Amino acid sequence: MKTWKKVVGLSTAVVLLGALTACGGSKDKTASSSNKSDENTLLMYQIGDKPENYDALMDVANKRLEEKTGAKLNIQYIGWGDYEKKMSVIVSSGENYDIAFADNYVPNAQKGAFADLTELAPKFVKDAYDQLDEAYIKGNLVDGKLYAFPVNGNVYSQQVLTFNKQYLDKYDLSIDDIESYEDAESVLKTFHEKEPNIAAFAIGQGFKAQGNFDFPIGNGYPFAVDLNGDTSKIINQYENKDFVEVLKTMNKWYKAGYIPSDAATSNTEFPLEGNTWFIRQETQGPYDYGDTILSNAAGQELVSKAFTTPLKSTAQAQMANFVVSNTSKNKEKAVEVLGEINSDPELLNGLVWGIEGEAWEKIPDKEDKIKLLDGYKPNTHLSAWNTGNNKILYTQDTITDEMIKKRDESIAEAETSPILGFNFVTTSVKTELSNIANVMSQYLDGLNTGTVDPEVTIPKLKEALDNAGYEKVQTEMQKQYDEFLKK
Repeated sequence: MKTWKKVVGLSTAVVLLGALTACGGSKDKTASSSNKSDENTLLMYQIGDKPENYDALMDVANKRLEEKTGAKLNIQYIGWGDYEKKMSVIVSSGENYDIAFADNYVPNAQKGAFADLTELAPKFVKDAYDQLDEAYIKGNLVDGKLYAFPVNGNVYSQQVLTFNKQYLDKYDLSIDDIESYEDAESVLKTFHEKEPNIAAFAIGQGFKAQGNFDFPIGNGYPFAVDLNGDTSKIINQYENKDFVEVLKTMNKWYKAGYIPSDAATSNTEFPLEGNTWFIRQETQGPYDYGDTILSNAAGQELVSKAFTTPLKSTAQAQMANFVVSNTSKNKEKAVEVLGEINSDPELLNGLVWGIEGEAWEKIPDKEDKIKLLDGYKPNTHLSAWNTGNNKILYTQDTITDEMIKKRDESIAEAETSPILGFNFVTTSVKTELSNIANVMSQYLDGLNTGTVDPEVTIPKLKEALDNAGYEKVQTEMQKQYDEFLKK
């Protein structure tokens, strides 16, 4: 699960774990012990918010890690909004750290910021490496080399419209036939008439309307491959007929009041667990087991309807990458620790589900099945999607063998993007890309939230893109993509 605005809890700060205290010894002995502890402690940067019980979680985890590897983790968490900026400074300054949740993976790998894991990963993370779908490897190769170890989880994803079930029940609304934005209009209209003061379609700044596209450099840029059209061509999705119709739908909904009036500029949060919204847009994959994980996070029942194709893409392959810094003095040990996180069920489940006996307990005579306890609450555990190998996670008693079978079958059957593994080299068009980014920042939120009329605004966007050098970038991207397809 990944929301349009990330709301999953992790950590933002750390307390150095495992500090040794003197037991009647001299100050020199204390200093010596502390230095030894520091030498065995790896520094890791992670994205997100701090669990309320962080110290307790990591006390258990570090005991296990030290037992298996001789090392501990000092995890420093940086908030969602600050991570990109702060990691950019950390990388560019050459700061010494060991492991990090990857930010700007491809450009930083090309700059030499990360250690080459092509040989280290199969050696030190073999068990988890062997479980990875081929798409994870292909999607993370940079100039033929692997610089990250990905979290094995939702290797494919699809976009869904998620409904707050309490309102479906309250107003007896059916979503059985919904397969697109347009299909949802009837229930949106009914709900808005009943509850005009609650966000019918809960979106805000940063929201992206979706279609069956994949994006060579992300959906914030006007470069895409139409999965329903000629997949050998790079197009501007804002000139695609089907996508323009989606934007018209957003504009229609905005005018009708279904979308918050300040959506283009608002950072208002609509908590999953709340009653302040009716529909939201989510991203789901096989390890979400339908709406199970989403409903767990919400503490209430949510139901979703998919409206895009399940797709293995570069974005999914790189969704949760962990890299080892080239500045690290402990590269092999860092990879070994990543190996334990991704292959040791006791270690990983204690992080993702929380403290055993407080948040969950094993079900007798049912292998790898657990029951959630009253202590399982938001902000008391880490997130599965960006912590470690989902395949070794215990499953709730509500997850049936049939659901697990369906999960594995869906992974095998999911479509693979034609641009999986395509990394656009931007060297010759950096200025134009910067100009295009500036243009998009002026138009993205207005168009995607329906705040502006696409028929009026898209011609203005196209003119601004032309002046920014769009044709030069598109030509260079198409050239490189043609070469990629030939290989």
